[in-house]
Amino acid sequence: MEIIFGRNKEEHPEPIKAKVQGQLPTWLQGILLRNGPGMHTIGDTKYNHWFDGMALLHSFTFKNGEVYYRSKYLRSDTYNSNIEANRIVVSEFGTMAYPDPCKNIFAKAFSYLSHTIPEFTDNCLINIMKTGDDFYATGETNFIRKINPQTLETLEKVDYSKYTVVNLATSHPHYDSAGNVLNMGTSIVDKGKTKYVIFKIPPSVPEREKKKSCFKHLEVLCSIHSRSLLHPSYYHSFGITENYIVFVEQPFKLDMVKLATAYMRGVSWASCLTYNKEEKTWFHFVDRRTKKEVSTKFYTDALVLFHHVNAYEEDGHIVFDVIAYTDNSLYDMFYLKNLTKDFEENTKLTSMPTCKRFVVPLQYDKDAEVGSNLVKLPSTATAVKEKDGSIYCQPETLCEGIELPRINYDYNGKKHKYVYATEVKWSPVPTKISKLNVQTKEMLHWEEDHCWPSEPVFVPNPDAKEEDDGVVLTCIVVSDPKKAPFLLVLDAKTFKELGRAIIDVELHLDLHGMFIPEKDSKMETE
Repeated sequence: MEIIFGRNKEEHPEPIKAKVQGQLPTWLQGILLRNGPGMHTIGDTKYNHWFDGMALLHSFTFKNGEVYYRSKYLRSDTYNSNIEANRIVVSEFGTMAYPDPCKNIFAKAFSYLSHTIPEFTDNCLINIMKTGDDFYATGETNFIRKINPQTLETLEKVDYSKYTVVNLATSHPHYDSAGNVLNMGTSIVDKGKTKYVIFKIPPSVPEREKKKSCFKHLEVLCSIHSRSLLHPSYYHSFGITENYIVFVEQPFKLDMVKLATAYMRGVSWASCLTYNKEEKTWFHFVDRRTKKEVSTKFYTDALVLFHHVNAYEEDGHIVFDVIAYTDNSLYDMFYLKNLTKDFEENTKLTSMPTCKRFVVPLQYDKDAEVGSNLVKLPSTATAVKEKDGSIYCQPETLCEGIELPRINYDYNGKKHKYVYATEVKWSPVPTKISKLNVQTKEMLHWEEDHCWPSEPVFVPNPDAKEEDDGVVLTCIVVSDPKKAPFLLVLDAKTFKELGRAIIDVELHLDLHGMFIPEKDSKMETE
């Protein structure tokens, strides 16, 4: 287990030619670019949590039937400071770092004071974001780092808080048909008004401002006030339909008072997250045309969610699918002290991830009786009118035991039929890749002994006529030291293997990423 989770991975900045088995589609040309933690020990210091490790970018480049692999650590300010000091000197979410222990008492006191509003890391290890023609490594703080998708070189740092008042932002932005990036962030410092900010970044700037960045034209679409000023909700993603933004304010919250004193108390920021299973989960819908929030109060029972699957509008309803838990045990699983050699066998989640569908009636009969179900679509999901006019929603269960969901992004915000995901059941370690038909609830699977698949990425066939006409790509980490890791290419329709690209290097378990078609990647010749 140490091999897969705790041990530092070597980087391979020069392209390595993979051994291709099987037949890859001739149209598959471009770069699969992915991100995740790769280094957990620096000098004599070690991170507490797997999600804290230094970002290691890696890519598979498809060119004329050949596949090339490369990997490179993100040269963030955090990485450079840690490597120079040969110890962890910049805090991550699960690991609090302290400056030079030899500093005098005044320097220490000043250091404590300056950490009440945390100076967050730029170790952007979660995902990749496209803005115009540029690509960025992203985490969940206000910093993102521009990267070169071909060479994996680290370029300039962007601070969202220079363009709008946010201290945290999601790593799962959305893209609309015009190429705008839509994202959300939390503002915790704006005159005590804790709020969630939805913003838009245009793909390009006017010709006369060519030297300016797209971020200078960042526009705030709407702000939603947190239900509790000192306890904003944690969120990892949000949903989008043609006309609405879907935000779930869950009772998994950041305690601001604890956050401000965490550094002094010698605890991590992660310890400031609390889950209250007695509280409600609130749904917010922002109309993208009016930039106003829908006034009806919609809620469900307490849940924890990291990933939205998709959302769409149908006959006056918003339908949205999420992967939900009944507790917050998932994060705790990945403390490195828990990732022992028996992890796969012995570690069990106390809540199984469940793909749930909520059906929310935006247009309903205002004279409907209290206690009546307002859902008019064929679904077992309900939305019941309460005495105070609020609406209590209960979901339909689509399937259990899947995580890291992806769809054909051409169907984002539209009615979709298929979801691709890793299958985890009660273990936090994925052992299969699955395709779920949300209409029939039928599933197809791929699995092989000792194989841990990463998030599956759907790549559409350029001439696709149907939603599942394309391939699914997933990086396979192998727990058997005698087997080499590989990139798997599945036919998205049949879920049969088309081919694999085997590489003789140690792959790291990554988190998220994207496929960049050749036309978007200004591909260099290998």
